[in-house]
Amino acid sequence: MTSTPVQTHQFDSHDPVAIHQFLSRTYDPKLRVQSRNGYQLSHHRVDAGPFAIATTGQNGHLDIDASSLRGLVVGRTRTARVDRACHGPADRFGPGDVFLVTRPEEPCRVQWHPGEVELCVLDLSVLAQVATTAPTRRPGPIRFTDLGPASAALARQWRNTTSFVSGVVLNSPAAGAQPLVIGNAARMLAAAALTVFPNTALTEPTIGDRHDASTTTLRRAITFLEEHADQDISAADIAAAARVSLRAVQLAFRRHLGTTPTAYLRRIRLDRAHHDLVRADPHQETVSAIASRWGFASHSRFTARYHASYGVPPRETLHA
Repeated sequence: MTSTPVQTHQFDSHDPVAIHQFLSRTYDPKLRVQSRNGYQLSHHRVDAGPFAIATTGQNGHLDIDASSLRGLVVGRTRTARVDRACHGPADRFGPGDVFLVTRPEEPCRVQWHPGEVELCVLDLSVLAQVATTAPTRRPGPIRFTDLGPASAALARQWRNTTSFVSGVVLNSPAAGAQPLVIGNAARMLAAAALTVFPNTALTEPTIGDRHDASTTTLRRAITFLEEHADQDISAADIAAAARVSLRAVQLAFRRHLGTTPTAYLRRIRLDRAHHDLVRADPHQETVSAIASRWGFASHSRFTARYHASYGVPPRETLHA
């Protein structure tokens, strides 16, 4: 995954032409927008490359026709009411509701009433990193079979995930500048989307996957992890290096080590962070900077994991 600096964009306007141009440029070149007199739109967006999270509010009634929204767009109403129609009857969402604005490349019409909405825009390539299989068993594109969450509990999971990413990752300059942190956050959002919204992604290992989940596969995967732990790699990258499917490499780690590829990678990175803390000059380095360098966005979670593994808080190691 290519990393780009986190960028913050703010837009606020009463001008219907400027509003239309901004929404078209940001979300869909073919977007058609209709608004009333005295209309105002305010839009705050944090763009991290593979994903973006935006909070946008407006004071009137906005009708939007979209034909090809870029990426997977997940909406959460904060104070607004949203009516959305695709190929069937219109759905209505109120404050707190979570929903797919539309399936990728599927036209939709949205009527957005006064209030605020949060949008998460996720690059489709990140979904493939989380759900892809081996090239010889590659399925078709992932298709979402329902635009609403599978349950209220899963809707809460999505809200918690986006709150974590916004609060810890995007609002922390040290974390947001690190490619490993951004890559991990993007895949966290993708995994949550595939969990929350019903879809056709393959979830169970096949007979071939079970056969491939061997110690040979495990050795290849571990070698790759050891050599590339400082890079933004996904579970799909690990599977490709091991020359098996994603499900096979996941099964190999679970079968032989009782863990997952990403958890194993996190352990390697924790160890590398420990070595950096041991060697670092406490007048030049901080625990947060070292943790972020190795993909740990949350200082408190890093401290808890470090203390559990090494018996002391990371600050004590840095100042030893």
